Amino acid sequence: MHPRLIAPGALAAASVLLAIPASAASVGPGAPGVGDPYYPAYGNGGYDVSHCDLRLKYQPATDELEGTATILARTTQDLSRFDLDFLLDVDEVRVNGVKAAFASSGEHELEITPRTPLAKGTAVTVVVRYHGVPSSKQAYGFTSWHRTPDGGVGANEPEAAWWWFPSNDHPSDKATYDVSVQVPDGTQAISNGTLQSAVSRLGWTRWSWRSDKPQATYLATLAVGRFDLTTGTTESGIPVVNAYSKDLGANAGAARASVERTGEIADWLSEYFGPYPFNALGGYVPNTNTGYALETQTRPFYSPRQFANGSNTSVVVHELAHQWYGDLVSVAGWKDIWINEGFARYAQWLWSEHEGEGTAKELADYVYASHPADDPFWKVAPGDPGPENQFHLAVYDRGALALQALRDEIGDDAFFAVLKGWPQRYAHGNASVEDFRRYAEEVSGAELGALFDTWLFQPSKPTVAVARAASLTVPSAASAASAAPVEPRSWRKIAATNGVHDTH
Repeated sequence: MHPRLIAPGALAAASVLLAIPASAASVGPGAPGVGDPYYPAYGNGGYDVSHCDLRLKYQPATDELEGTATILARTTQDLSRFDLDFLLDVDEVRVNGVKAAFASSGEHELEITPRTPLAKGTAVTVVVRYHGVPSSKQAYGFTSWHRTPDGGVGANEPEAAWWWFPSNDHPSDKATYDVSVQVPDGTQAISNGTLQSAVSRLGWTRWSWRSDKPQATYLATLAVGRFDLTTGTTESGIPVVNAYSKDLGANAGAARASVERTGEIADWLSEYFGPYPFNALGGYVPNTNTGYALETQTRPFYSPRQFANGSNTSVVVHELAHQWYGDLVSVAGWKDIWINEGFARYAQWLWSEHEGEGTAKELADYVYASHPADDPFWKVAPGDPGPENQFHLAVYDRGALALQALRDEIGDDAFFAVLKGWPQRYAHGNASVEDFRRYAEEVSGAELGALFDTWLFQPSKPTVAVARAASLTVPSAASAASAAPVEPRSWRKIAATNGVHDTH
């Protein structure tokens, strides 16, 4: 959620002496990153995680966290050593029940050396016992743990896990989660999925949450503080749990008036994107001073600042649209961020139309007209914006404009068939911009290479002729100088969500 360029860190190449037979000479360490060109050191090679069980204890007064993470995985190569992404202090590591050697390296790597090498295809259980103060840790000069007056929050993109649990931190390795957190009585612990139990004993309450569908690491969240919880059920039968800090001040009413419409909005989005893909729903608003929101799976995070000017259902639409576009189907690599953000923005345009505050076409006209050809806005290519521009406004607005051009090109029937079919095609998996283009061509029968190139990849404003061919309303040259674009009524509500991924 904070655009930045991270160069590959200098990763320690400690040699490990292992008694490996000559026939196993191919055994070696797993890569300290998955090879994503935007964030080369993020994630790790050599294994695939299937489940993560987190049993935690957190003290809000001191921000002290103790934890035991049990990670179930399977090796994808012969391994002498492998890495996890993690920042807190490690007390012990066991691999398949046996104590393993471990060491920290680079900015955020935990290197683990099992007592004996692991063969490719081996089921592995990794147990990491740890402790630390998350707010005291930084990597690359920033933190993704947000201290609040009554606790703390782990929520950020493209990384947040390192501050509270060890992980293979890249969207390409999804897993199911059990998160159980012990906190002092009177304090709540909020996470993803369904609330399994909240049991009090000897002054502490243990909150246990379960996410039973694959979830990317950056979409896992933890918030501890004093919250008011509301519960309900959507019209389609999905249980809803929302949480609001008891100290939201003047933003409290507007936050509730927005987030309490979560069930209604999710049901409305399902008309466009297909059935809601998970068995839990909700949102939470902690007392943070950050400015962004995040699509944490099943339970989006909202900053109080999103509601500083009154209720704003548009930001709720944006984060809930991500449950299909970003959560159910996640990016293959971070360069594919348009698959997340362009679609969530377009959902806001559809909501504007639903609310009678400006059609998607009127919003597209306004975006095109509002940015002159020399505006740096057009230099950012939403289809591959670069890590420094991953959350640039162009990825959102130009990204949504590209979808409006696609809609005009293939017609409403094919367009909305694509919107609904895509999440099913890649459900619980990962996909790229190129995958989406091929799918849209398959559904529509149209050749879309030129359209995608023009609207997503060229670092320039599409010409007036191209815009008019996409049915955008463009003033004539004679009137362009004097004709200011007409601002749709919904524009300021949508623009108020532009900070969802601001640097913080």
